[in-house]
Amino acid sequence: MKEISANEERMMRVLWRIGQGLVRDILNELDEPKPPYTTIASTVRLLESKGYLTHKVYGNTHMYIPLISQEEYSKGKINHMVSNFFQGSVSNFLSFMVNEKKISKNEIKDLQKLIDDAEKNAKK
Repeated sequence: MKEISANEERMMRVLWRIGQGLVRDILNELDEPKPPYTTIASTVRLLESKGYLTHKVYGNTHMYIPLISQEEYSKGKINHMVSNFFQGSVSNFLSFMVNEKKISKNEIKDLQKLIDDAEKNAKK
């Protein structure tokens, strides 16, 4: 899937949140400063050409619908980051995250449970 800009990602986050929408729906959901209507219209057309959106036509109106879920997009972004910045090592990535972010005791417990579960599944 093609890379998208921060502005394109902003539009996608709105559409993921509302499910589908017209350009004016996206505009209404955006925080200030809001881009011009024409900028949003151009951005959603670009997202469509990149394979992130499709649309349905109702008269002169286009209803934009995400073709990729936020979860799929997040997985791709993280896999890309691990591959390109952490030599493909999940361990390097997690080590970086643990050292750079202040992690609560509850988050550490949650991570340990995920690791324990993954280890159990790997033995099967």
